[in-house]
Amino acid sequence: MAMLPKVELHLHLEGAAPPAFIRGLAKEKRLDIDGIFDDRGAYRFADFDGFLKVYEAATSALQRPEDYARLTLAVLEQSAASGVVYSEAFLSPDFCGGRDVGAWREYVQAMREAADQAERTMGITLRAIVTCIRHFGHEAARETARCAAETAGDWIVGFGIAGDEKVLAPKDFRWSFDCAREAGLRLTAHAGEWAGPQSVRDAIADLGVERIGHGVRAIEDLALVDELAERGVVLEVCPGSNVALGLYPGYRAHPISQLYQRGVKVTVSTDDPPFFHTSMAQEFDRLHRAFDWDDGVFAKLSRTALDAAFCDADTKTRIAKILEA
Repeated sequence: MAMLPKVELHLHLEGAAPPAFIRGLAKEKRLDIDGIFDDRGAYRFADFDGFLKVYEAATSALQRPEDYARLTLAVLEQSAASGVVYSEAFLSPDFCGGRDVGAWREYVQAMREAADQAERTMGITLRAIVTCIRHFGHEAARETARCAAETAGDWIVGFGIAGDEKVLAPKDFRWSFDCAREAGLRLTAHAGEWAGPQSVRDAIADLGVERIGHGVRAIEDLALVDELAERGVVLEVCPGSNVALGLYPGYRAHPISQLYQRGVKVTVSTDDPPFFHTSMAQEFDRLHRAFDWDDGVFAKLSRTALDAAFCDADTKTRIAKILEA
């Protein structure tokens, strides 16, 4: 499965940081974050709340645009090794310059230059989705949206929201999504992971998104599942993440196959791969073993992902030729 060309739509850049990379940065900066690693050097957490804390602690080692440039190369190298040819990564001005537009521009430039280098040397294309953090509040989200609007273009192509679904409601972030939409950005939102089917309905109705991050709890409301299929809403499904965090006991119990069979446009992503001990190649392998999906199914999923990607038409045409080959 590693050699199949893949398209990934749901990847948090900081969450994809290899633990050794973060340990090395922390050592350079003399930061003591050893407590976030287990005895094997992997990230250590017990549940979703613990994951969020470890994620933010790991991010504290990323302090300069140069750090993010190095991170971008490290993440794209491991994605390319799994056969990913196109990726969209979530970036947050909360972690890149404290939501200051001027500082944010410097981070964006550094990451984009690294992404251009990776495209030349590794054959992987990266585009970015600016993401506000739900549990940081709606005022911080407005600042994030302004950063997104100021840098919208052919590389910053989308806007979304991540974080703790139990905090606030989608409607509380309507201004931020309207701001991003007016700047020409495409929209996605995390929903239907830790909150139920109604959170998916609310994200679509209140924020006007065309994609849903995760969205798997929609399976608990078959009328919603049919509505998603009819409207063509795309789900950025991350099976390994859901299993690792205990949402489902294993891949066979994961609803991605049911959603696919009922006509929902599902895609496969890794979310925060080193946290959840996965990769795109491993996701494909595990789904093959769980549901006996063959290369034809995976090719269809990658094509669905490319069709749903937020990049421009020329980029899609170029990536489509790689998928077809």
